[in-house]
Amino acid sequence: MDRRRRETILRQPVTDADRDSVRRIVRTAFAAGGAVFAFIIWQLYLRPPAASVPEWTAALPAVNAAFNATTTALIALGVVSIRAGRRRLHVALQIAALVSAALFLAGYLTYHHFQGDTPYPGTGMLRPVYFFFLITHILSSAVSVPLILTTVAFAATRRFAFHRRWARVTVPVWLYASLTGLLVYAMLHG
Repeated sequence: MDRRRRETILRQPVTDADRDSVRRIVRTAFAAGGAVFAFIIWQLYLRPPAASVPEWTAALPAVNAAFNATTTALIALGVVSIRAGRRRLHVALQIAALVSAALFLAGYLTYHHFQGDTPYPGTGMLRPVYFFFLITHILSSAVSVPLILTTVAFAATRRFAFHRRWARVTVPVWLYASLTGLLVYAMLHG
């Protein structure tokens, strides 16, 4: 799409029907994101781990870290591709990032279903550093899910002006959540 046409689309006036639709998308995405976060909190902290732990679950943290790293790379490549005007590549990369993130989440939930919470074994000055990254990771992850769902919904419904505005917030939050997730993994399993 050439630059002039894209800028015309981005400057389209917003009708009352559009505003209602946008509000519905945002409310739905944030409700779904809140439900996912509540389930994760329940899974980690409020429910006892499974009675028997299969041996194969020991490999899941490394697999999950690989999905997380893949997601991070795909998000970054998607940003580069859209800035270069390669819309189809951007779409393909972002869909791949979503699939990778979903696989990470499935592996994460599976691991914690069997293993429960993973306590930090370190001591000394690294302990507060670890908890800083863990807390900011949890917060950015909780916020990123509804942001991602909202941004994707705007792209899927061809509301590109909204998609672009939300993506400017979503991308840094999602990247921070992914990168700090890798850092937390490295501090736990390094």
